[in-house]
This record gives sequence, C-alpha cells and structure tokens, in this order.
Amino acid sequence: MDTSFRTLSRWTVWANERLYDACGALTNDEYFLPRVCAFGSIHRTLNHLLATDRIWLGRLTGEGHSIPSLDTELCADFVSLRAARSAEDRRIVSLVDEIVANGDLEGDLHYTSMDGKPQILPRRLVLSHLFLHHAHHRGQVHALLSQTKVPPPALDLTYFPRAAE
Repeated sequence: MDTSFRTLSRWTVWANERLYDACGALTNDEYFLPRVCAFGSIHRTLNHLLATDRIWLGRLTGEGHSIPSLDTELCADFVSLRAARSAEDRRIVSLVDEIVANGDLEGDLHYTSMDGKPQILPRRLVLSHLFLHHAHHRGQVHALLSQTKVPPPALDLTYFPRAAE
C-alpha cells in the first residue's frame, strides 16, 4: 500500500498548524498589511489555499464547489480562517485515507476547470499538485513572516517525523 500521500496529508496538517500559530502571533495590522506578493497579504494568501483546497476536494469527492475565483476571500478574519483551515485539513486527511484504502490512486479524475472546460487528470497527479501547491504558498507566507517580528517556523517535511515522536 502506498502511504506517501497519507504522510503528506498529515504533514500538511502539522505544517499548517505551525504556520497558523506563527500568524496568530501577528498583530491584526501586520497580518492584513498589504504586501508585495501574489495575493497581496498573508491573510489573502492563506485564503487562497483554503479556496483551492475546497475546489480540488470538491472535484475529488464529486461534490463540486461554489468558489468563483482563485482569489476568493472565504473568511474575513484570522479566527474564522483558522477554524476553516483546521476543518479542511481534517477533510484532506480523511479523503486521502479513503483514496489510498480504496486503491483509487491510479484512477483518473474527471472534472470541470474554473473556465468551464472538461478535464481529465490522473488522481495521483492531482494529489501531488495539492501538496506541492500547499508547500509553495506556505513558503510564500513563511517569507512574508520573515518581514515581521514573528519568526517563521520550520516547516520542512524532514522535521515532521521528529515532531510526531
């Protein structure tokens, strides 16, 4: 049984908790401060990750989603965003466990893209994208935190096994 995606799902929970702990130590002004980055602030970058997770998990489950764009702000404040992130992380772990247990890693995912076009991608590729996308944007938030007084936490996958001990 391939357990790499199960490990990545749990690493995602761990890394997100650490990142949100650091962001929670910021003042509201620093957290919402407009910054030179793809989504304009720490808050909007974290919202982007939540929105894209809801999009991809909606596709993977067949439930669909109602996210109109990749920069949709789903939560206007840190507390509600953190709660939504935590719930989405539990959903990721559960879905990945189900996909692995059912042997569905090798299948294809049929879905409709944001521009309304039908798409087909290998489920394994979609899951890889999900976790790489997280690492990419967590890295952006990590860099943005380095511009504040709050030290950015170590988030590397190699630290995760030690944290689980």
